[in-house]
Amino acid sequence: MQRKRYQKGSLSQQRGKWIAQWREDGRRKKRTLGTVTAMTRSAALSQLAAIVAPLNEPPAHQFGAFVDDVYLPLFRQKWKASSAAVNEQRVRKHFSHFGKRSLQSITRAELQRLLDDKARKGLSFSMIGHLRWDLKQIFDVAVAEGLLERNPAVLLFVPRGAARAPKRQLTWEQVRSLFPCLALRERVIVSLALVVGMRPGEILALQWRHCRGDSITVEQRVYRGCIDTPKTANSFRECVVPKGVKSLMEQWLHYSPLRKPDDWVFPSERGSTPLSRDNCLRRDIRPQLRAVGLEWVTFQVLRRTHASLMRELDVDPKLVADQLGHTLDVNLNVYTKTAPQARLEALENLESRLNGAHDSPDPVLTIRSKSLI
Repeated sequence: MQRKRYQKGSLSQQRGKWIAQWREDGRRKKRTLGTVTAMTRSAALSQLAAIVAPLNEPPAHQFGAFVDDVYLPLFRQKWKASSAAVNEQRVRKHFSHFGKRSLQSITRAELQRLLDDKARKGLSFSMIGHLRWDLKQIFDVAVAEGLLERNPAVLLFVPRGAARAPKRQLTWEQVRSLFPCLALRERVIVSLALVVGMRPGEILALQWRHCRGDSITVEQRVYRGCIDTPKTANSFRECVVPKGVKSLMEQWLHYSPLRKPDDWVFPSERGSTPLSRDNCLRRDIRPQLRAVGLEWVTFQVLRRTHASLMRELDVDPKLVADQLGHTLDVNLNVYTKTAPQARLEALENLESRLNGAHDSPDPVLTIRSKSLI
C-alpha cells in the first residue's frame, strides 16, 4: 500500500487576506484564514499546520480492505488452489464483522473474546486453532508492511473448553467385516485408502499409466474437480501395492469400460472426468457399509486406520510415513493411534519385567521393584 506524501501546504497574501492552500485526495484545496491586519503570519501558519495535520497522519487501514488487497493476494502465491479456497472461505466467514474496523483499533483482548465465543458456539478445537493461526498471519503481514508496531494476535490461545472431535479408527474385526460388503469398484477404492494408505484425491486422480505392477506413481491429485499437484513435496512418491490389492485392480481393469493409459481408473459417469470423492463416499461406499454399522467411516478414518494398524504390527514408522506421503512426526503424532489392548500388553510386559527384578542380586533394584508392585 502506498503511503500519502507528507505536505506542509502553502500560505500566501491575496488582496489583504491570508490564503492557505493544500492538496487533499489528489485535489487542490484553499481557504481564507483571515485578514493580514487582524492576523499575524505566525498565527496563519499555525492554522495551516492544523489543517494539514490530519492529512499527514498514517492512514487507518480497514481490516477487510487489508485482507482483500494485501494478505490474500500475498498468500495465494504460496497456497495450493485447494488450500486457498478453504482458507479464504474461513477468513471471510469468521472475521466479517471486522471488515470496516481499522487494523490499529483491534486489540488482543477482543481477538481472544472472538475465539472464546467460537468455542461456546461449539466450533471444534481444530477449527479455532486455524482461526488463531489466520489472525496471527494477517497481523504479521500488517506489521511487516509497517502498518502496526506490534501483532495483537501473538498471544492468542485456543480455549480449553473447545470441543475436540474424536479421532476414530477401525479395529481389526471391523476391517475384516468391511470388505465383503463392498462391490468391486468400491472395494478397490477402500483398499487403496486403507491398505495402501493413499489420500482420496490421489486415488481418484489415478490414470492407468500411473499403475505399474507392484507400485503406483503419485504425481497428481483431484480436488473439487480440478487436477492439481500432490498436497506436499513428500506426497510425490511411489506407493507399493501388495498382491491382494494388485489382484483387485487387475479385476477392475478387466471390467472397467476405459482402459487406455490416460483414462481415469475411476471415471465419473461421463468418463471424461474422475469420480467425485463426496459422491463416491455418500452414494456408493456408505450405503454399502450401513449393513455392518460402519456408515460413519470416512477416507480420513481409513488412512488413520492404516497408520495405526501398521504401528501395531511394529512396522518402522519411517516406512509408513514414506508410504503415506508425509513426514515422520505427522505419521506418529497425527495419524497413528495406539489401541488400548496394545498399551495394556506393553504395560503388562513392563510389569512382568519389574516383578522379575526380585531375583536380582542388586538390593537397590529389589527395593525399587517391590515399591512398584
